[in-house]
Amino acid sequence: MDIEHIGYMVRQPAAAARWYVENLGLRIVRSGGPPADAHFLADTSGHVMIEIYNNPSAEVPDYAAMNPLVLHLAFETGDVEGECRRLVRAGAKAEGEITYAPNGDVIAIVRDPWGFPVQLAKRGAPMI
Repeated sequence: MDIEHIGYMVRQPAAAARWYVENLGLRIVRSGGPPADAHFLADTSGHVMIEIYNNPSAEVPDYAAMNPLVLHLAFETGDVEGECRRLVRAGAKAEGEITYAPNGDVIAIVRDPWGFPVQLAKRGAPMI
């Protein structure tokens, strides 16, 4: 089996989906209305998808209070520093310092405007 998507709840799914499209290069492949207002977003590979929604029967987690080591969404980029600056200008908040690992990995965490942690990664060697 292959992973179809990973979903997470936010208070404003349409606004969050729009921010991800405008700032992270995702595209909306399906969206629905109430009650969940689900938005399925695909990355440029067309093989990875996330769902951003709000189901009123469950409580939205306090992502801003969570340690990003517990949960985060990672994006691959060739310019961690530049993308971090660009996303902060677009409303994200930097979380800690950029990490330069001995294996050549460069990692940064920003939080989207809803507090969800987004990792920016440049790998010293490809993962897969």
